[in-house]
Amino acid sequence: MVNGLIATIVATVLDSLIGLVGIFSLYVSEEKLEEIVQWLVAFAAGAMLAGALVHMIPKAMMALQYKWTGEVAILGFLTFFVLERFLHWHHCHETGPCEVHPVTTLTIVGDSLHNFIDGLVIAAAFLTDAVTGWITTLLIIAHEVPQELGNFSVLLFGGYKKEKAILWTFFSQATCILGGILGWFFTPEWLKAPIIAFAAGGFLYIAAADLIPELHKEKNRKKMRQATAWLLLGILFMIGIKMAVHG
Repeated sequence: MVNGLIATIVATVLDSLIGLVGIFSLYVSEEKLEEIVQWLVAFAAGAMLAGALVHMIPKAMMALQYKWTGEVAILGFLTFFVLERFLHWHHCHETGPCEVHPVTTLTIVGDSLHNFIDGLVIAAAFLTDAVTGWITTLLIIAHEVPQELGNFSVLLFGGYKKEKAILWTFFSQATCILGGILGWFFTPEWLKAPIIAFAAGGFLYIAAADLIPELHKEKNRKKMRQATAWLLLGILFMIGIKMAVHG
């Protein structure tokens, strides 16, 4: 149990460090940064699709013997739809203005809540087993990199100086640590499988309704092929992990 708690803390700290990703924008041209973000979005989309369908849903359904896995995954999908549709919990993956965020404060508050919940999910995954924990952490981090770059851009266009924007994106990301610690100590045994299934539904929504539509915006054929390759790489990467772990 102690090792699991340590792993949860390490995983959430690693996730929190993603909040410092804006530092790289200080040393990379905007054109190159946009290209990198597109690659990351494509890889994250593939990883989240495969991670949810190949790892998390089967884990909740078979290993944890949770018969309502499909229904709870749908609930997770719909919950993320409602959050994005009505509460503007939008994931910005652009290096320019993001029109969905009306104010910078909403970006910070929304991202803090989002990352706190990510911490709860990571804790529930490690309470299940180490493999599920690290796979879930990887999926969250894969998505967080382009998202935090987008949030960093939102703060810049909202009038924040670069140093202040980096600081606030890190603070909002660090709420993941609090969520992980609270989740580890207060998540009951019966709730582990529903959280895994719910998170899988959320990952499916993010991949299908948030990340993949970003890829469709690209009209350059060469960049489209590159994005498709990164999407497939994300899928193959998660399948490769399954083969390595389960044979």
